[in-house]
Amino acid sequence: MDESASCFTRATVIPIMILFILHHSFIAEGTTLVLNILSFGAKPNGVTDSTQAFMDAWSAACASLDSSTITVPKGRYLLPTAMVFKGDNCKSPSITLWIDGTLVASSDYQILGQADNWLSFETVTGVSIIGGGLDAKGTSLWACKLAGSTDCPSGATSLSFTNSKNIRIDGLMSLNSQMYHIVINGCQDVHIQGVKIIAAGNSPNTDGIHVQLSRNVAIFDTSIKTGDDCVSIGPGTKDLWIEHISCGPSHGISIGSLGKDLEEEGVQNVTVKDAIFKGGQNGLRIKSWARPSHGFVHSVQFLDVVMLNVQNPIIIDQNYCPHNLNCPGQVSGVKVSDILFRNIQGTSATAIAVNLDCSAENPCRGITLENVSLTCKKQVAQSYCSNAIGKTFGLVHPTSCL
Repeated sequence: MDESASCFTRATVIPIMILFILHHSFIAEGTTLVLNILSFGAKPNGVTDSTQAFMDAWSAACASLDSSTITVPKGRYLLPTAMVFKGDNCKSPSITLWIDGTLVASSDYQILGQADNWLSFETVTGVSIIGGGLDAKGTSLWACKLAGSTDCPSGATSLSFTNSKNIRIDGLMSLNSQMYHIVINGCQDVHIQGVKIIAAGNSPNTDGIHVQLSRNVAIFDTSIKTGDDCVSIGPGTKDLWIEHISCGPSHGISIGSLGKDLEEEGVQNVTVKDAIFKGGQNGLRIKSWARPSHGFVHSVQFLDVVMLNVQNPIIIDQNYCPHNLNCPGQVSGVKVSDILFRNIQGTSATAIAVNLDCSAENPCRGITLENVSLTCKKQVAQSYCSNAIGKTFGLVHPTSCL
């Protein structure tokens, strides 16, 4: 992205300007209304609260019968409190936020920390976020949590889309989220590309991208370094494609945890392709609570993956029971089936490179290992299987226990 391009240069890939209204610098270009956030009173100094300017610009974009673009020039824009952009009454068929600057949260985590989300889009259609950065200043909240204080708020997700359709996030950087960086919840047709996510390896609950109750979501060409899962895949996720991902440090790409509730939607048709995992706790993981559930995971494929010193490169854990609360002595009801691991290679930081620990009541079925080569630098790599049924093809190392 060319940082030297002005907001007008970036926006005028749309046809020639035909109307200019001086009062608010509205520019109608062809059939697209372009709104400069500075014209609504936003200040790019990182100090002045620009919340109202962003809300007013959103209202103006929504009111347009044409497609709208809100341009955010270079600079830092303070947005200290939780903001909700609603699409219920939007007339515009599509709204693009073209961001050359950085949106900044308050350095006082108490101001935002009680909210669920910092920037939330609800029931919107055709919204795109292009470029820019989000700096949630989460480091002080992490420190509070890591110190064991009971007075820390949960923290806010940086960017959330709920019950929305036709969403695009392209070239965004998310830095130091308080909780999750990006959440896709109850959405359809979402395209995420070229996103960069950064948080410390010990930052608690800072999942990079969380997807749940959503279908037809694609994530491409994305780099994630964080303290929790790079991508976490929750109940009700269907038709998810993840390709060309760099992950780590992190807790890996995780389906789950699932099965916390008895009645829960399943996960199906998930592909992870061309990924590299650098260090961290896990690589490819499926995780479910050890308690009754009607949930399921099926039709998942992990393809062309490189592991670099990952503690648990391949893991299915159906005996998840944190702190031994509400699940000791129980077994997972989540049914795991038709899972393919193909062309997985690299190094494990522990001896157990392949760990398939499935439910005693609902064994994993249709597990396939094809051309898997994982070694451990200091020990002989091993496989562990419990209640796992499947087959192998090609070279598989460590020796399969299926």
